[in-house]
Amino acid sequence: MRQSLYLLAVILLLISCQNNSDDQSDLEIGSPDGALVLKFDLSKDGRPFYTTSYKNKTVIDTSYLGMDFKNLDNFDQDFKITSSGTAEFDETWEMPWGEQLEVQNKFNELWVKLQESNDSGRTLELRFRIYDDGIGFRYEVPEMERIDTVYITEENTEFNLTQDYKTFWIPGDWDIYEHLYSTTKLSEINVDKYRNHSNLAQTYIPNNAVNTPVTMVGTDSIHISIHEAALIDYSGMTLGVNSEKLGYKSILVGSENRDYKVKKTLPFHTPWRSVQITDNAPDLIESKLIVNLNEPNKLGDVSWFKPMKYTGVWWEMHLGKSTWDYGMTQSMDSWKDTGKAHGRHGATTENVKQFIEFSAENNIGGVLVEGWNTGWEHWIGFEDREGVFDFVTPYPDYDLEEVTAFAKARDVQIIMHHETSAATETYTKQQDTAFALMQKYGMNTVKTGYVGKILPKGEYHHGQYMVNHYNNTVVKAAEYNVAINAHEPIKATGLRRTYPNTISREGLRGQEFNAWSSDGGNPPEHLSIVAFTRMLAGPIDFTPGIFNIKFDEYKENNQVNTTIAQQLALYVVIYSPVQMAADLVEHYEANPEPLQFIRDVGVDWKQTKVLDGAVGDYVVIAREERETGNWFVGGITDENVRSQTIDLDFLEEGKTYQMRLYKDGEDAHWNDNPLSINISEREVTKGEEINIEMKPGGGFAMSLMLVENE
Repeated sequence: MRQSLYLLAVILLLISCQNNSDDQSDLEIGSPDGALVLKFDLSKDGRPFYTTSYKNKTVIDTSYLGMDFKNLDNFDQDFKITSSGTAEFDETWEMPWGEQLEVQNKFNELWVKLQESNDSGRTLELRFRIYDDGIGFRYEVPEMERIDTVYITEENTEFNLTQDYKTFWIPGDWDIYEHLYSTTKLSEINVDKYRNHSNLAQTYIPNNAVNTPVTMVGTDSIHISIHEAALIDYSGMTLGVNSEKLGYKSILVGSENRDYKVKKTLPFHTPWRSVQITDNAPDLIESKLIVNLNEPNKLGDVSWFKPMKYTGVWWEMHLGKSTWDYGMTQSMDSWKDTGKAHGRHGATTENVKQFIEFSAENNIGGVLVEGWNTGWEHWIGFEDREGVFDFVTPYPDYDLEEVTAFAKARDVQIIMHHETSAATETYTKQQDTAFALMQKYGMNTVKTGYVGKILPKGEYHHGQYMVNHYNNTVVKAAEYNVAINAHEPIKATGLRRTYPNTISREGLRGQEFNAWSSDGGNPPEHLSIVAFTRMLAGPIDFTPGIFNIKFDEYKENNQVNTTIAQQLALYVVIYSPVQMAADLVEHYEANPEPLQFIRDVGVDWKQTKVLDGAVGDYVVIAREERETGNWFVGGITDENVRSQTIDLDFLEEGKTYQMRLYKDGEDAHWNDNPLSINISEREVTKGEEINIEMKPGGGFAMSLMLVENE
């Protein structure tokens, strides 16, 4: 049915203008609604540049484009326009899973063919796509005589803005995205305080640059977020800060092993450089610019992956209740030789069965098991990590056969875990064997991890080598009907459209920092920034649902800096098709009333509506579950109290819904009284208004379940 709908989608591809004149300048293309206008031109010395206006106001001023090469003249000037053309495109496609079922992909396109005026005659094509909610553009390098491969040393793509935007940013770290966001003016960005972070296993920040998405808010309510789409066989892009120009220039992630950053065989094109532009914060989240800039599904039917909630052996290790390793020794083989274990191993057969039973009883479809396989005694802090892990051999106290049979009998899926310790060659060699084992036991989802400095030495998590490793792993996994939830990943760039087994990823400072970081954990504002920055890139495996906010029995100096109501709201606010109920079973069993929301909440959505929000302050999101017609609403705030009026106008006319509202108690506070919660229930219909006050670090969650007609 979905494929049929896709084929029946309205598709218009009309070449409306093609000009082959040698005398072309000031080319222009507007968005379908006319609000956005992009202009392209060449400077007097033949340098290509673009500008962009929104509602008749320039938002991106003269911004030059170009590339630097090793052993070749750069692509940066002495160009002339030889031809150009425009096109219109409109289609509707379906997400196999996602924030909504149907996505409209509607844009106007401008392409420009350039040729160097010198004797080389080299050519370059630039392609711009203009949507109602932003722009995307890329470089396209055709085949050339006597050149079959180029070595790119830098890509000089500029984004020069017209005001000193309030900017929400993390540093341009080549190795990790797990930093807290800073909020400063663009001109005041300085990454120095982020260097040498004690809580990170790997970090490298060579430039005064930011990672993307970077989101900015202007004094005129203009909202801009710069990112990239369809990152394949290329290096990730950071943005070097130009305080004087109030702008950025791209800085590609490099390698210590070569004197170039990207190697490409001609012909090729770069990833899309994307700029979302709206006049309000909610529209940033509702935008589908990033996924629309990616190619359609290449895998076909992926119904073997089912969005799900999951529990697992994970949080208890971060708390220190149990460990990933079995023997706690410095030698990989000593526990095998002696048969001795320290008795605190978490991934035991009996412990995992406890999680399976709990999940089966509470409408939770999966159980993640970390620390099940041998190698954890020697996995981090060692230079030679190749060959440490294998991905088929369990520890002696974990019976894979028994556990998977136990789970299958209860309709619960075991989620595999592959921690690579960033030893990429070991993992690449073992992938066929590891994924075949998963296929044998009916496991369709794996959480991968890449903690530590990349091996081979000298590579970085976000360079071309690792971009290819991550993407090749996704393609390989698809051969075995396996979906990837990547941790310590490359950034999300919308490839979930092309490869829908790319289901979620980390790529941010997650919940675990609350359990073990020495800097106080994630502050109350953290996720109200993340929703408008990192979440614009794609799904996040944040692991919400911590009920035991102050875990003094394990770590008295650490806590989660939210209320329990906000932990419930995150199941709606922070999107992922896999959502963890991350806390310990005993903490859920001690709180059966708030647990009901986790039982009820959906994970796969027909439509999403961002009802309200301000970047870094608060956000309120409503989502309709596919198949059931039930709605769920979540709202979160930073350290400030917020009063919200929720208009239920999004509900279906003539239907009655049973509303169950979980909101902060009157005296709730993220630090002083985080467990204070008020739960109420009544019937509601379309158009009613619900008044809610979110307390400091708090929020609310709401389930709206359709009442069956008698």
